[in-house]
Amino acid sequence: MAYKVLVTHRIPFEGMDLPEGEYEITAPDDKHFSREELMQIISRYDALIPVFGFPIDRSLIEQGENLRIIANFGVGYNNIDVATATQKGIMVTNTPQTVIEPTAELAFALLLAVTRRIAELDHKLKNRQDLRWEVMANLGHTLQNKTLGIIGMGNIGKSFALKARAFGMNIVYYSRSRLSITDEDTYGVQYMEMDGLLRHADVISLHTPLTDQTHHMLDEEAFSSMKQGAYIINTARGAVIHEEALIRYLRNGHLGGAGLDVFEFEPEISEGLLELDNVVVVPHIGTANYETRKAMAGEAASNVAAFFRGHQPPNLVNPEVRSKR
Repeated sequence: MAYKVLVTHRIPFEGMDLPEGEYEITAPDDKHFSREELMQIISRYDALIPVFGFPIDRSLIEQGENLRIIANFGVGYNNIDVATATQKGIMVTNTPQTVIEPTAELAFALLLAVTRRIAELDHKLKNRQDLRWEVMANLGHTLQNKTLGIIGMGNIGKSFALKARAFGMNIVYYSRSRLSITDEDTYGVQYMEMDGLLRHADVISLHTPLTDQTHHMLDEEAFSSMKQGAYIINTARGAVIHEEALIRYLRNGHLGGAGLDVFEFEPEISEGLLELDNVVVVPHIGTANYETRKAMAGEAASNVAAFFRGHQPPNLVNPEVRSKR
């Protein structure tokens, strides 16, 4: 009998290696299933592949009485009630490998766009605004010899550090676990406690998951301790930043600007961010390219396949379930 797999959104199914006959895949005809539709059908499925940002809460998990694995399409899994899944003996996985390079690429694109004012000046030119074409007009900031502070030195943070080194930046980092001396040498980074990083960095880039501990990690107190003119880059999760406080410190000129892929209340974006020339915003596109979306589908499918072949999925986020099965 084929294992039944429910996919919440239209994703690149050509990237999924789940042989027909072994697996029966159900996907929406349109962009995605509604929550109501999922509640009606989820009880029939052995596996669920939800897309990051789509809430898989307690009631939905409890309705999935036959669910054995939730394979998230995305590296972040704060959209899933992992505690409930764990309680019910359901494995939860994510896709951490395929997102590394595209997310680091986008973070660096945002950094260049805001420090060199690329997005701002592009917008003004296209909207026929009166710009001065003069030697001392339209000035931004170079990255060379600036101090980059990376918060969260996981795989994406490491990739971002390598790109920053190529631009001549000095890199400090804060992470829950310090890297080995060998890794610090490899990536050209220096460990610094959070308060020191906030005071010294010209640019602060966030690469940390959203947890109870990281929620509003950058708040009023953090922004007030940063250098005058510091830049913020966020490709992690929106609620790591207290957005109202960020807007205040951008408006009062204490911060030089921000490049944001994620937002505290997304898909809603605080109006204050949209009004500021020194803020570059994009709609959560860290992994939004054809190659990565296909690879993410493959990574999610590999977690499902490993589970049903009797192996521990490669990207298990609640390993304590293993002992319950």
